[in-house]
Amino acid sequence: MPRRRIETTKVDHLLDELLQDASSPEEILGEQGLLKQLTKRLMERALAAELSHHLTQEHQTQSSEGEAPPKRNSRNGYSKKTVKGELGELEVSIPRDRQSTFDPIILPKGERTLRGLDEKILALYARGNGVRDIQACLEELYGIEVSPSLISQVTDAVSDEVRQWQNRPLDALYPIVYLDALHVKVRDAGKVSTQAVHIALGINMEGNKEVLGLWMSQNEGAKFWLQVLTELKNRGVQDIFIACVDGLTGFPDAIATVFPQTKVQLCIVHLIRNALRYVSWKDRKAVAADLKPIYKASTVAEAEAALDAFAQKWDQSYPAISALWMRHWENVIPFFDYPEDIRKVIYTTNAIESLNRSLRKVIKTKGAFPSPDAVFKLLYLALNNIAKKWTKPILNWNAALARFAIEFPDRFPL
Repeated sequence: MPRRRIETTKVDHLLDELLQDASSPEEILGEQGLLKQLTKRLMERALAAELSHHLTQEHQTQSSEGEAPPKRNSRNGYSKKTVKGELGELEVSIPRDRQSTFDPIILPKGERTLRGLDEKILALYARGNGVRDIQACLEELYGIEVSPSLISQVTDAVSDEVRQWQNRPLDALYPIVYLDALHVKVRDAGKVSTQAVHIALGINMEGNKEVLGLWMSQNEGAKFWLQVLTELKNRGVQDIFIACVDGLTGFPDAIATVFPQTKVQLCIVHLIRNALRYVSWKDRKAVAADLKPIYKASTVAEAEAALDAFAQKWDQSYPAISALWMRHWENVIPFFDYPEDIRKVIYTTNAIESLNRSLRKVIKTKGAFPSPDAVFKLLYLALNNIAKKWTKPILNWNAALARFAIEFPDRFPL
């Protein structure tokens, strides 16, 4: 019989013995039930084993140094600690050593929650739940009473992760980078203001999505975007083939300064939305239909002809629309260099729009964040959840990559 089968049979036999005297769910899952007692005993056994290993390693290290060893460390009784976990509160006996050098891994010094509970708190927080909601969920699901200070302690520990993530090294090349923003309300000095959280979403050489960073500001412009792009370059980004943006003020000038070879592609979806703001409800459907020949054209010349035809038809009623498209024309036309299937990859910020929709679901229940740090903390955890679904390259990526290799031969890595 295979070894794994023997071990499984032994475990089943032990469980049968333990359960034969348990006649009710309360005796298994209750406050003094079998599961809780097993968890306590297992943790105490694991802690005792950790201390034995620690004392052995410490003695071997001292002996190998060749000097007169100090007085050998040894066990020194136990201390009691009440910890919170999925089964409620557990009073655990923590073994001590005489020289106080033992810091257990399974339950580090200062910890009052088991790691499973921390993960539950962070998962609930990442989905936009407030402190009271998290308290209610944990009490309802696990019968655990958790204080607001404990929840804050667990979530505050994420702040260091956020700082490391925001400053991590990046790839040298991202063929496509999308930039967009969502807006949140933040309390500052007793006043609530609306601030923009800017998100840079990169597509790496494998075609996988990667959020490069988050930045918050009240006023955006060339100076702000120059700072963001300089930060990306300092973190290792040396080149971007195409930057897809939604018409953010000052971005084309800023990117030309930091990444002068990068093509700026305006998001057509955003441009259409902005154009329709000038249109009455009764004309919106017709105007949208007449804009379609512009961005569906096969060539730049065909698109220019379609724009002229649109202006002749609609300028008398809505002159601002054709003026808007002409003003941004240089940033509209880069995608005409590509065939239809690749245009779908680059001409719209659908990739980041999808990301923002998911983030808005998380922040929609928030009235106002107490600080910018709270915004970054929540969005970082939410992004981690969202990124778990990014398991495949974006659609038509191989075709797009082959086209980039032809168009940017000197910049394309071998």
